[in-house]
Amino acid sequence: MKFLKSHFALSRSQQNGIFILVLVIIILQLILFGSDYISKDSEPVNDEKIIKFQNQLDSIRKLKPIVKDTIYPFNPNYLSDFKGYQIGMSVEEIDKLLNYRATNKWINSAEEFQTVTGVSDSLMMIIEPSFRFPEWVKNSGKLQKPITEKAVVISIADLNTVSAEDLQVVNGIGEKLSERIVKYRNSIGGFLSEEQLKDVYGLSPEVIARIHEKFQVVNKPKVILQNINSITEAELAELPYFNPALARKIINYRIMNEGIRSFEELTKISGFPSDKIDRIKLYLSVQ
Repeated sequence: MKFLKSHFALSRSQQNGIFILVLVIIILQLILFGSDYISKDSEPVNDEKIIKFQNQLDSIRKLKPIVKDTIYPFNPNYLSDFKGYQIGMSVEEIDKLLNYRATNKWINSAEEFQTVTGVSDSLMMIIEPSFRFPEWVKNSGKLQKPITEKAVVISIADLNTVSAEDLQVVNGIGEKLSERIVKYRNSIGGFLSEEQLKDVYGLSPEVIARIHEKFQVVNKPKVILQNINSITEAELAELPYFNPALARKIINYRIMNEGIRSFEELTKISGFPSDKIDRIKLYLSVQ
């Protein structure tokens, strides 16, 4: 008995330690039970509520003035993807308009624009003052443009006189691209051919094809063809597609070979833009 008593007798500090341990175990059990109770009582969020909340967020976003820049007057019938995004339209709304126009139908009023695209009233209040429709729409009470031979004739504007804003009617051309086209046109003294649009950075073949439908070179700048066998190095460096270093290489090649007999011969010169020979022929001749 003394042996058992000596092994089961606990000091005061040991008793306190056991008491604290039991208390900690009880507190942990209560915490685990409480968290489990809360998770069971919390209402699960189903997909329908998530969709409803998302729709509310979309409505709030539409109420905010998303248009950051000044909206210049434009005809909504020629709205581009970039312009639609710029004025705050969603991708779905832009696609509805483009699909409607693809059927050869026309938007003739702000009300019709909202009906086709489904844009919100708050956005319409912002963009409607910038809508510009042709005079025949204002003067006639008709809602639809008459389909006649004359109605489908496209008026071709001069690529050398159009402004950057005019170019934005082409689907795929925004503010930056239109300004880049005008800047390049001014740097070469005006376009001699629509093919020179290939030299504008960022223009895809599809966008260039759409430009050709509305804009062409009507009034060409006066350019005298220069004979590559008599032009000076300084004159050659001033022409589009050339720079002083390339002009010097061409003149040296001409001297060493006692003249240049064809444009294909120029492709042997290091750094010569062979892919632009068709545009270079607008400024140079081989005689």
